[in-house]
Order: sequence, then C-alpha cells, then structure tokens
Amino acid sequence: MKIYEIGLKQAADLLSSNKISSFELVSGLLDRINKTEPKLHALNYIDEENALKEAKLSDSRRLKGTSKSIFDGIPAIIKDNICVKGMPATCSSKMLLNFVPEYDAHVIERFRAQGIIPLAKSNLDEFAMGTSTEYSYFGPSFNPWDISRVPGGSSGGSAAAVSAGLAPFALGTDTGGSIRQPASFCGVVGLKPTYGAISRYGAAAFASSLDQIGPITRSAEDAAFALNTVCGYDNRDSTSININHTDYTLCLSGGMKGLKIGLPKEFFISALSPEIKSAFDNCVNILEGLGACVKMASLPTFEYALAVYHIISCAEAASNLSRFDGIKFGYRAKDYEDLYDLYVKTRSEGFGDEVKRRIMLGNYVLSSGYYDEYYLKALKVRTLIKRDFDSLFEKYDLLISPTTPVAAFKAGEMRDDASACATDIYTMPVNIAGISAITIPCGLTKDGLPAGFQIIAKPFDEARLLRAAYSLERALPPIGKPVIAKGLK
Repeated sequence: MKIYEIGLKQAADLLSSNKISSFELVSGLLDRINKTEPKLHALNYIDEENALKEAKLSDSRRLKGTSKSIFDGIPAIIKDNICVKGMPATCSSKMLLNFVPEYDAHVIERFRAQGIIPLAKSNLDEFAMGTSTEYSYFGPSFNPWDISRVPGGSSGGSAAAVSAGLAPFALGTDTGGSIRQPASFCGVVGLKPTYGAISRYGAAAFASSLDQIGPITRSAEDAAFALNTVCGYDNRDSTSININHTDYTLCLSGGMKGLKIGLPKEFFISALSPEIKSAFDNCVNILEGLGACVKMASLPTFEYALAVYHIISCAEAASNLSRFDGIKFGYRAKDYEDLYDLYVKTRSEGFGDEVKRRIMLGNYVLSSGYYDEYYLKALKVRTLIKRDFDSLFEKYDLLISPTTPVAAFKAGEMRDDASACATDIYTMPVNIAGISAITIPCGLTKDGLPAGFQIIAKPFDEARLLRAAYSLERALPPIGKPVIAKGLK
C-alpha cells in the first residue's frame, strides 16, 4: 500500500506496530502534496517544517513508550477557517490575509493532546460561503476525479485533499452541507455531527446556529475514529452540549437487521439526476437485503428548507461579519477620507462578491419593515421543519436520501448561478434541524464521477448513524481511485 492510500485506522495500526514511522508518513504525504497541488490547489498553507519536527517528536515518544494516543504522529488537514496557533487562518479571504491566530481552536487542542499533527490548511469558499470552492481569494480548488470539475464546497479543499491522498483525514465545517456535499463530489466520507457535539470555539463563524465542525475521511470506520478525536464538551462554547460521548468505534458492528428507515417522498425532486437516483435505489435494495425495513415517509416542510436556510444563514452572516470594519483587526483600506469612508472601502475591498451578496441579503431581511416578513417567518418555519424531523424519528430509526441531486459540475458552470445552491437541497434541512448525517460514496456516474448516499439520524445518535454507514459501505463495491491518483506515480 502506498503512503497516500493509508487511512486513519490503518495509519494508527501501522504506527502502533512500528511498521512505519510518523516521519516516514509525514514525509511521504508532503511528497504527495508537492506532486498534486499544482493541479488540485486544495491547500492554502503547508506547515512542512513544524510537521516534520512534530513527527520526529512523535517517533521519539513511541520509542520511549510514552505515546499520547493511538493517533500520535498522524497528520491531518484543517479547513482554513479553523484556528491553529502559528498557522494562517485566512478563511480564503483578503480580509484575513495576514491573520495568524495566537490560540488553538478546541478541536486543535484535542488534536495536540492526542499527538495529531496539523499538516496544512485547506482552501474553501470565502468565509465558507459557496458550494464549489470557486469563491476563494486564492483561486478555485479542483476535483481529483476530474480536474475540470469542482470539488464542491465550502469544504472543497478538505474533501479534495482526502480524496487525493494528501492526508488520512481532514476537518471541515458544515453550515448547510459544506462537509457532505464536497465529500459526495469527491468520493469520500463526510460526517456532520449533531449541533453542539463538537465545540465551535476557534472556528470563524458564518451562521452560528447552523455551523458545525466535522471530519472528512476515506471510510465510515475512519469517520468513527475521527469523531472520537474531536467530540466533547467545551465551556467556552455556549452551544456545546455536556453529554457523555461513547467510543464510536465500538458501535460499528450489529448490522442493519431490524432497523426502520424512512425515505421521505419529497426527496424525489425533478432535479434529481437519473444516474444519482439509480445509485441511490441500488443502496436501498442493499439495505433491504441487509435486513433493514425501508418505507416511504413524508417531510412536508422540505420544500421550504432552501428559502429558510438562505434567510437565516445570510442574516447571521451579516451580523457575524460586521466585526470586519478595518478598525479592530483584519484588512484595512489604505486611502480614506473619514471613518465612514474607511468602513465602506475596507469592506468593499476586503470581501469578495459572494460574501458581499450574502451580507446585503442578510441586512435586508433584518432591516426594519422586513424583519417580520422574512427573518421572523423563517425562524417559525425552521421550528416546523424541526418538528417534522422529530415526528419522523418517532417512527423511524434513520432517514435516507441522495447526498446531492447531481454529481460534480464543471468549474465555472454554475458560478453566480442560484442552481448551484440547489446541490445542497438534501443537506440543508439537517443543519436547520440541528441533527446528524453522514454521506458515503455509493457508485459512479457514466462520466466516472462519484455519487453520494446520505444517512440521517436524530440528535446525538451518531452511534447508530455510523453503524448503518459502516454496514452499507461494506456491502457496496469500492468505487475505485480518482483520476489524479492514476496519473501520478
């Protein structure tokens, strides 16, 4: 097995059995990065010197028998809107071009406590606002399965990096599908945990009531291991929930027999590609063959999810990004006449077009005369969507859907096009309700592009979610390797 094909669990096993050193693992991945980055542009920053230094320290600990955990010495890629002390946290924006945090996000503190090495920061849509990673100040990222196509977004850099073998796993953030949609496009596994399961401390806020950090891996088993590394209570995050998290790797066995699974009829929309539907239907048949009971269900408020998401997320984005005014920190315009002119020029020059569009929409729905008509109404419908999910979970153990209605689209094909947002139509309701979901690859289209299968669970039922994903994944044939892996030695 090549270095870049090693997954998270495999890396832990190889390191524990001394079949590979952390230095060899990190060095091999850095070589892989150097070969692929000119084509993929998945990364914004590579911390080569510190990563190699940390790898040597990890190897020394293993020799002494003082390893911090089974993950000691394993490198990870971090989305560039999550703070890592001493590494840039740009959010792929001119506004934060020179921002280097003096502290670690909670998830990075947990990484360091276990010896996990932050290897690089991945590209994203600016401030996580986008569905294709084309809205980055540093330029777009590309899909390892076809570099003429997008990797999805906003965690497209993280998904492309894991798919191309730049690290065993990566962290992303998911506001309306920004882990699951790019994971689906890139043929990897993406997990959006329950809201509050992982601290958001140290992650730049897009929409605070929707954002969630989560892992991107190459298998459901690796997702369980990755979730173990980052979940847990943090009193610095007021939305962090103080509960006991199980060891999710111990919950994978048990199979699908007897599980009641709901398939909302509203998910069969006209935009659903026949090829994606075919791959999805095949998975449904496999689930039934594994002993699960799949029945048609109904989620009546599904049709309102897209509108509700955009109103709430843009309103919260407008509020969160108001701090970037050229006074406190971040980019500041050089030439201005007065304070008002400084505000206008700083924000006009520092933000990209997509971010400015969302800020304007957010300020509009929050403005006097429109607050009740749009924002307040969206909050009420959000409650109805949450109640619909609660009702379904009284009848079913899990829900299923395609992850996206289409496969990865061509770069530039949906830029400035509202139809790009519709690729998140199956993922947005999960964030609105604050529940958990995972996507696994379930086949290829005729163009050789991955299709994703989404499993949804009630709050804090990640154990059952991962069990189902693991069982289905083992019953599916592997989808193979991305084109970029075949073209590089």
